[in-house]
Amino acid sequence: MRYLIYSLLLFISATVWSQSTIPLVLKKLNKQSVPYLKVAEIKDHANLVFMDAREPKEFNVSHIKGAISVGFDHFKMKNVSTAVPDKKATVVVYCSIGVRSEKIGEQLLKAGYKNVYNLYGGIFEYKNQGGTVVNNTNIKTDSIHTFNKEWSVYLNKGIKVYEN
Repeated sequence: MRYLIYSLLLFISATVWSQSTIPLVLKKLNKQSVPYLKVAEIKDHANLVFMDAREPKEFNVSHIKGAISVGFDHFKMKNVSTAVPDKKATVVVYCSIGVRSEKIGEQLLKAGYKNVYNLYGGIFEYKNQGGTVVNNTNIKTDSIHTFNKEWSVYLNKGIKVYEN
């Protein structure tokens, strides 16, 4: 299953690599089934639950401080229910640019979570707009795992990492 998902993501990468901006990629790949929350709309991190829908190796390089790693390949709703039992909590799901996070957001909505948002442009846009990220030891970092070299074109600020 993991091989199939990575193959699909690599195919998508090749298909959309010619797209020059995050908005064009999201328009092509997403259904907008989960409402977007733009980085500029984030006012108070304390009232939000961030969920990182990237894989652990990506999360370990960098993530939004306080985010819960829920992954994509091995996502388990049981882990989310344990970490966030309040289904009225405001949950912001993100990944690299917002494709995987839409899929996880759909599952959260289906499970009864009421206030789920997909971070528009994901961690790339968050960093591009000056957001602070931390590594697996909770230390501020400029490194961002970009999944692969093709996807790294969408990160304009920070250090691009696609190995680890």
